[in-house]
Amino acid sequence: MLQERIEGKWLAAFRRVLALNGIGKGTQIAILSETQSRPVLVHLCELAAYDLGADFCMIQMPTPPQSTPVPVKPTGTSWAIAGNRAVIEALKLVEVIVDCTVEGIIHAPEWPEIEEAGRTRLLVITNEHPEILERTEPKAEHGPKVELGIQMLREASEMRVTSALGTDLTVNLKGAPCGGTAGFATTPGAVAHWPGSLCLAFPGQHAVNGRIVMGVGDMNLTFKTCLTSQIDFTIEDDFVTAIKGDGIDALHFREYMEAWGDRNAYGMSHVGWGMHPGAKWVSAAMYGKRDMQVVEFRALSGSFPWSTGANQYAGRFTQDHFDLPMRNCTIALDGRVVVKDGILQGDLA
Repeated sequence: MLQERIEGKWLAAFRRVLALNGIGKGTQIAILSETQSRPVLVHLCELAAYDLGADFCMIQMPTPPQSTPVPVKPTGTSWAIAGNRAVIEALKLVEVIVDCTVEGIIHAPEWPEIEEAGRTRLLVITNEHPEILERTEPKAEHGPKVELGIQMLREASEMRVTSALGTDLTVNLKGAPCGGTAGFATTPGAVAHWPGSLCLAFPGQHAVNGRIVMGVGDMNLTFKTCLTSQIDFTIEDDFVTAIKGDGIDALHFREYMEAWGDRNAYGMSHVGWGMHPGAKWVSAAMYGKRDMQVVEFRALSGSFPWSTGANQYAGRFTQDHFDLPMRNCTIALDGRVVVKDGILQGDLA
């Protein structure tokens, strides 16, 4: 059983990551958490901020009651701030929010207002056991390749994803906001998260069509599970219109989606690929669900992570969200292969 205590090696890693994100002597930061946050992560952030000489405060919010028809894990949308004006205004005044909320505030309704204030950047410490964070620590050398991948996405008009199992998906990237993170950033409004190293695009309306076939070993991050059977998805005009499969994986997926009674839950959210050399598929077999927020698996090198749910750039909002990293896919941008059978190609490798 993994213990959750302060270890010198974990504190050293937190100091390095905070420093990589431009936090040093006199940097004004807020360590944001909620009552259900993992205490060891908050404590490690506090000690690292102190050691670096940051000017920091600690804000803890009560974890709000659950109001959804089914459990919601993990979405990147924490509701802990709950529209609290005092907290929102305070967060606008700091240079960095070190986000230790359970789900993170990347997609929280308060973040756009804080971001637009023009002063604050965000560092999300995902709700993983520190051992997982230690192994997926962001490194400065990850930055150039991630930035190259993001630039390639921005310059492309079309993404096509194929696989031996039958996946054949076409994504119109024209006008699609593209981004990602290597796990660090130093400019106002920037978002970084640990684990990082992934490149993403958020397709607009009338942009996504085709078929996605998930196979054994692919991952459903909302359920924190590896698939043991195939799921065959049909995507028409941005929405999943069919979920086929005889196994428990397809059954659970269909029932969870149906529970929401929300068409937007079936919409496409983002597509991209992972680039973290330290993230490993087999890690899922080594940890219990309580130890993982499973963000590591969005960053798996050469994976094709796609998702359903909220996509603000296409005008769709919902609390339902699936992140679905896949193995052994080939990804091409305007015909140029950037991932072949799950392996990064060219300058991205």
